[in-house]
Amino acid sequence: MIKAAVHALGPGPLTEASLQEHIRPLFSRTLARAEIYLANHSLGRPLDRTAQDVQEALGYWYQDLNGAWDPWIEAITAYRTRIAHLIHAPRPDCVVPKTSAGQGLRAVLNTFDRPIRVVTTRGEFDSLDFILKVYQQHDRVELAYVEPDAEGRFQVDDLLAAIDDRTGLVVVSAVMFTSGQVVTGLDRLVKGAHAHGAKVLVDLYHAVGALPVDVAALDADFAVGGCYKYLRGGTGACYLYVHPRHLDGQLTTLDTGWFAKREPFAYQRPEVPQFGEGGDAFLESTPAILPIYQAKAGLELACELGPSRIRTYSLHQQSILIGALAEHGIEAIGAREDQGAFVVVSHPRAVELAKRLMARGVNTDARHASLRLCPDVVTTTEDLRTAADRLADTIRALA
Repeated sequence: MIKAAVHALGPGPLTEASLQEHIRPLFSRTLARAEIYLANHSLGRPLDRTAQDVQEALGYWYQDLNGAWDPWIEAITAYRTRIAHLIHAPRPDCVVPKTSAGQGLRAVLNTFDRPIRVVTTRGEFDSLDFILKVYQQHDRVELAYVEPDAEGRFQVDDLLAAIDDRTGLVVVSAVMFTSGQVVTGLDRLVKGAHAHGAKVLVDLYHAVGALPVDVAALDADFAVGGCYKYLRGGTGACYLYVHPRHLDGQLTTLDTGWFAKREPFAYQRPEVPQFGEGGDAFLESTPAILPIYQAKAGLELACELGPSRIRTYSLHQQSILIGALAEHGIEAIGAREDQGAFVVVSHPRAVELAKRLMARGVNTDARHASLRLCPDVVTTTEDLRTAADRLADTIRALA
């Protein structure tokens, strides 16, 4: 049904009329809500089919009991393949299913057999930032933070300046979660880090599903991300990407379990652990299955639409929203190549703005002084203009 709906759109640029005709019916359950949903950068809107996919996973369990593992393993392989397609990973086993991006970061940190220096920014998402600080508290890492510039943006040159020969890892987002900044020059950062013998982990959470990503061209050692946002997969469907150069059996992690073993269902127990081939060596214990099914429909839609078409249409929608806000004298950041999928309105009472907008039927969110508004492919121009009108009224009421 998803493939047929996308095929009906034709091969050209996405248009509101065609999306409303062919894609909107795939979201009838969430669209029945009496609100304008502009928090797609937070928890993405699920497709109707998502519930059916989860029921399919449960159905195998009810019908086949332990025989369910055969289709479940096939679903995990399909999940890895779809993620690999979206991020241009060289091969599917480079993608290792995780239940959170933080779990992926811990797996990488636990590949080092000594304390390391980690260069990162003050703009990383709370989970990664928190994990790094806890590792520092336990003397597992020494953190070197890069601050934003005068405009609140992070520059690759500042990250490069912080890297030295003691640096073991660089952790940076492709798109910053608070400001929506697309960090340009990451390929240059990777080359610079490698020149000092350091590895690079890129947080792709606000990139994949929102704009084109090519980890092979980037040459990053690792990447983490998940399906919670633009891929519409809800909680628990995340991943760690590992570059093929680290999948030769030389690099292993303490974050492991029986699924990382060579032939786990053979139940062999050699004294020297024998890891699986390639990315399977980074698997852990018994995997969570329902999130894999939960993510199926959203991943299929993203793959069928294609990141480039999604990105072009997103920029178009953002320009409409920014234009509508400008009519009220409200400045906003977005609709440009160095910004991600959401529009940002700076306001000292952004959190209160989001709460008041929710009461008026506009679902947004705020991080610090940034109100974030993110349309998706079924958001209409009328939705955007109405949201702008209500935001203007709310700002005036707060004055």
